[in-house]
Amino acid sequence: MYGRYSRMAVKTALVLSAGGMFGAYQVGAWRELSASFQPDLVVGTSAGSLNGWLIASGCPPEELIHFWTDPSTAMFLKLRPPLQRWRGPFDGRSFLKRVQELYAGHRPRIPFGVVLTDIARLRPRLFQSEEVTWQHLAGACAIPLALPPQRIGGRLYVDGGLFSSLPLWAAAAMGASRAVAVNVLPFLPSRLMRAGVGVVRALSPRPPSVGNLEVITIVPEGGLGTVSEAVLWNRETILRWIERGAADARRAMAADQAGRDSGQRVLQ
Repeated sequence: MYGRYSRMAVKTALVLSAGGMFGAYQVGAWRELSASFQPDLVVGTSAGSLNGWLIASGCPPEELIHFWTDPSTAMFLKLRPPLQRWRGPFDGRSFLKRVQELYAGHRPRIPFGVVLTDIARLRPRLFQSEEVTWQHLAGACAIPLALPPQRIGGRLYVDGGLFSSLPLWAAAAMGASRAVAVNVLPFLPSRLMRAGVGVVRALSPRPPSVGNLEVITIVPEGGLGTVSEAVLWNRETILRWIERGAADARRAMAADQAGRDSGQRVLQ
């Protein structure tokens, strides 16, 4: 697939959404997809940027599964002691240390894009490949009021999923005409969060157009869980999400094969 589409100047992107610990679902989906699908580029935001960095670097699914099931992953969102909550609920130093370690151990082999939110301008921004540093990955995951924003090029950036949990527009901006998207956050798991994000999105410019991007979306029907489950690591829950992502990816692959002829399939 990869070679034929490259010759035809058709690029297929893997797009990974925001979602905190729900990102484990993306790993299960990738375990199934990787057997028959190799993207030309990868785009991610928030938790999807961490998974995307590893996938674009050529990490096998087993390595991603080990990453998510290892107890050290809980340190990305380590709760502060109660008396320090005024500084935010999570330990920023622990979070930044883990992001730096992940960044230092891998380098993308294919084009990679990460989406962050520019606080002052209230709009998303795409950074690509060589310009991406550990600060971009940290900024893409910096939940407002919970983790420290990152200053990059004189501007402050936070979680790229603030305006759109699934940055399909970024895949189109990087030249993709097709995309396989794994969206673990089809809706926010809290009414309060939905209200707050809704106000911010109403004040911001519309996200860039996705143009004629052809998309296959893998999404958990009914969502994956609660806010606390999205931020607190639990191995049994992580394993359950991985298997659910794998099952949903298999269904998407079967539907793609059933609905297209061999020259049209995205997943093959």
